[in-house]
Amino acid sequence: MTNSSISSISSISSISTISAIFFYPIKSCGGLSLTRAEIGPLGLALDRHWMLVDRQGRFLTQRTHPGMACITPAFEGDALVLRAPGMSPLRLAAAGEDGATLAVTVWDSRLEALDQGEQARTWFSDYLQADARLVRFNPAVKRACSPRWTGDYRATTQFSDGYPLLVIGQASLDELNTRLAAKGAPVLPMDRFRPNLVIAGLEAYEEDFIDTLRLGSADRPVQLKLVKPCARCPIPGIDQRSGQRDPQWPDEPLDTLSTYRANARVGGGITFGQNAIVIAGEGGRIEVGQPCEWEFNF
Repeated sequence: MTNSSISSISSISSISTISAIFFYPIKSCGGLSLTRAEIGPLGLALDRHWMLVDRQGRFLTQRTHPGMACITPAFEGDALVLRAPGMSPLRLAAAGEDGATLAVTVWDSRLEALDQGEQARTWFSDYLQADARLVRFNPAVKRACSPRWTGDYRATTQFSDGYPLLVIGQASLDELNTRLAAKGAPVLPMDRFRPNLVIAGLEAYEEDFIDTLRLGSADRPVQLKLVKPCARCPIPGIDQRSGQRDPQWPDEPLDTLSTYRANARVGGGITFGQNAIVIAGEGGRIEVGQPCEWEFNF
């Protein structure tokens, strides 16, 4: 849908479907695919619930440690089990351990997290070959999303970059892949962009113009508000299976996206997907294949 084609429409709604649900227990590490999930005020309950930090408490991501992509989580009974190439599995209590508090930073946010101990520190440090301590989000902490973007809604998040959910339309990736293929570059899977919800039935980049999404069961619907375009860093160029960049196309997909996805709303950043907050229906359940209704933001 082009800007010109929507400019004459004041407000419409339509129906699409949830085609995928993902969450990422440890910020910037491997993700898990779900068929169904419960939505709370923080989005998906354990999404970015853990995080790796350096000696100064600064968050670590694939931007500087691309091998984090190959740290894969699994929940086995009451344990979070982590695996990485060349490493024995690490088992942690999924409920977390109430360790000592540790001051950490995520972008401009400074907060107290719960240290997860020396065993975890040794495991992650050995794998990344850098000092890396695992922390868990402290449930006593309220990390506010930016009111500049949430407006009258007061939303909080865990260790995400800034908002509890990221929504991408499947057609947006399809359109990008058409452009990549036309220049001979490899097409990309959706996991490069690390969304929480993928929506089928939208036109390419139509999520840019959506105000609210209503999804979930009829008796307990969930309502999300799409509040901020997601400005992309170089992480989508990292293969989430190997932790490597394509040596032939090291600057993709940002090179291609930069030709048509610069967004003045975020200082000219290259955007792909929309950050979202939960504004109604906390505790509602969603599942893949479920219809969702949306309304434009004008």
